[in-house]
Amino acid sequence: MRQIVFDTETTGLDPAQGHRIIEIGCVEIVNRTVTGRNLHIYLNPDRDSDPEALAVHGLTTEFLADKPRFPEVAEQFIEFIKDAELIAHNASFDVKFFNAELEKVGRGPIADHCAVITDSLLHARSLFPGKRNSLDALCDRFGISNAHRTLHGALLDSQLLAEVWLAMTRGQDALLIDTDDGQQGAGGGLVLGKFDASVLTVVAASAEELAEHAAYLDALDKAAGGACVWRRLEQPADAAAEAA
Repeated sequence: MRQIVFDTETTGLDPAQGHRIIEIGCVEIVNRTVTGRNLHIYLNPDRDSDPEALAVHGLTTEFLADKPRFPEVAEQFIEFIKDAELIAHNASFDVKFFNAELEKVGRGPIADHCAVITDSLLHARSLFPGKRNSLDALCDRFGISNAHRTLHGALLDSQLLAEVWLAMTRGQDALLIDTDDGQQGAGGGLVLGKFDASVLTVVAASAEELAEHAAYLDALDKAAGGACVWRRLEQPADAAAEAA
């Protein structure tokens, strides 16, 4: 399974107002392993960034002046993401910018070039409702260091999000490694049959172990100044047995 974690930096908030992408960062994950294969591109937007956006990413007009324009890298980007699952934090923001850029070069929307687009922010909100789910907050929650993130950067944010995504979706897949027994459902998931308790081995306590347990409960009774909770739980059964 090939996934691409991606992020952008832009000159502002809305491509409908003429704002453009100025940085693209993509990190490849294959079979839940970060491969080290990245795509990182700075772009000349032919305009200044809004002051608020510049304060976030720090990419000045002067720095971007000699960088390529999106039409020059469009095919490179499309080839990199081709047929992969795309993962972005607040994906709708990045998607609307890519769709605007791709439209300018006569290519279809980004969804036409990948398998599916996944919003990691929506996934985080479903796991942690009512909590902060920004990238920084998720790094803190999963113990991922982001101390070097003084400004936003598309590649750096993608690298952090890749680590967060793997941590956030880890689950308990280690318990179900061997599934080559043909028991697959229509959706490809493992089908578990009815549990048969008769196959479990029952190991009874020995007389010595029972004596040690009783001695331990006696010590608890003494420390508690009366019957400990386990003794009290045993009493109804004992009384019922005597009555019979």
